[in-house]
Amino acid sequence: MTQPASPLLRQRGTAESNRVAMVELFFDLVFVFAVTQLSHTLLENLTTQGALQTLLLFLAVWWLWIFTSWVTNWLDPDRTPVRVLLFALMLGGLLLSSSIPQAFAERGLVFGIVFATMQVGRTVFVAVAMRGRHRVLHENFVRIALWLAVSGAFWVTGGLAEGPMRATFWVAAVAIEYVGPALYFYVPGLGRSHTIDWDVDGHHLAERCALFVIIALGESVLVTGATFAGHAWATPTVAAFVVAFLGSVAMWWIYFDSGAERASHRIEHSDDPGRQARLAYTYLHLLIIAGVIVCAVADELVLAHPDHFEGDGRAAIAAMIGGPMLYLLGVALFKWVCNDRRGPPLSHCAGVVLLAALWPVALAHLLSPLALGTATTLVLVIVATWETVALRRG
Repeated sequence: MTQPASPLLRQRGTAESNRVAMVELFFDLVFVFAVTQLSHTLLENLTTQGALQTLLLFLAVWWLWIFTSWVTNWLDPDRTPVRVLLFALMLGGLLLSSSIPQAFAERGLVFGIVFATMQVGRTVFVAVAMRGRHRVLHENFVRIALWLAVSGAFWVTGGLAEGPMRATFWVAAVAIEYVGPALYFYVPGLGRSHTIDWDVDGHHLAERCALFVIIALGESVLVTGATFAGHAWATPTVAAFVVAFLGSVAMWWIYFDSGAERASHRIEHSDDPGRQARLAYTYLHLLIIAGVIVCAVADELVLAHPDHFEGDGRAAIAAMIGGPMLYLLGVALFKWVCNDRRGPPLSHCAGVVLLAALWPVALAHLLSPLALGTATTLVLVIVATWETVALRRG
């Protein structure tokens, strides 16, 4: 049994060392609210500008959550100082989530200040905890803190700005944060880190990301139920409700039936789990979660108007087809890099092609929202069934 180098670090080498603590699950509840806010914000601003603004906010929310998950990969959540840190981040997360609908209006400064404070504050906490205990990780978190301090300045400046300038500053902030890991957090004079030194517990990080997928899917199911409860239960509405539920089940099946477990096993036995964690879980899961959020918006649209599209319907069609496409693309790439495959799963690629084929048909208004929703759900069911049968035979 190995002893931790610091009382705040996780103890490695025991049966309980990689488990997800209850306080981590409690922390994740804040992001159920965040995902709901993102989907509702997109639903209320279903335009190109609204979609781009929601994407920017989503990138920020995801980065905040995944960075915290990396931190609890090393810190022991059962230690009181770490718990206090997570509770403080929860409070900040609630403020951040509450400001999402008005982030590009009067609450932009709140969003920028809270986000920058959470990112920098958490990172400084870890750097201090590692000081004198784990030299490599301490130096790496000093680098990360410097990167986040620069991006934080852009977040706050963007909050102070108005109109297009706010988006400009925030795009720069997101770019800095997302480029950081790809450049190994290089800092002049301090050099760069190496993924082999990141000392990742692969099972823990894999489980954390799987739980976030559950959060997103759960939010989709809750929104479907709440929307259905608020409408008259006519035949088209009931049919839309069943189709939305089956779509959520198919999405769960595609990710969890075999992919999540195989990926977890792969990263646990990887020679460089840090590199795989950076690509498969930090970056590629973006597409998966984004797909779930857009699918939730599509389900609400179908439940509200199962028989006809409002206006020209282009935005609704983009959500109804784009959501499943994002999800399948993300899961396909995730499975590709986490398994011994020569390419992404054929079933997933076929699903993306089928969804793309629905686009011109939908734009020609040959399908009602309910019919299009049924078609996209059928594609997801086909993909889930195809892969399951293929794996069982194999």
